[in-house]
Amino acid sequence: MTHRAGTSVHLIADFGECVGLDDLSLVETALRDAAEAAHLTVLNVRLHHFGQGMGVTGVALLAESHISIHTWPEEGVAAVDIFVCGENAAPESALTVICEHLGGRVIERHRIERLRAFSASSSAARVE
Repeated sequence: MTHRAGTSVHLIADFGECVGLDDLSLVETALRDAAEAAHLTVLNVRLHHFGQGMGVTGVALLAESHISIHTWPEEGVAAVDIFVCGENAAPESALTVICEHLGGRVIERHRIERLRAFSASSSAARVE
């Protein structure tokens, strides 16, 4: 699978008023469903639970890059990082699905168009 570097998007978001942030199964489902909604290929999902009533950190390793999440159930907040490559990737759809699974709302978000200096016509822009 090859994607041009100039098609990379990095979406960073903070969520508030979330529920289920200490539920490994819910977080894994949110990551997998987000990837599917964004037309991304999950290679692996790794999660770590910090203990009873505490948060989760997780990452979905994608053929197109990654989606990561860090949760603080005691505060009802989560930090999400979606970095994707490819013209068909839909990171905003991934963000929407995660928000729906966590039952919260996006408090702050930043979209960064990565590696735009590498235009589609540049031979240096090919990433595998």
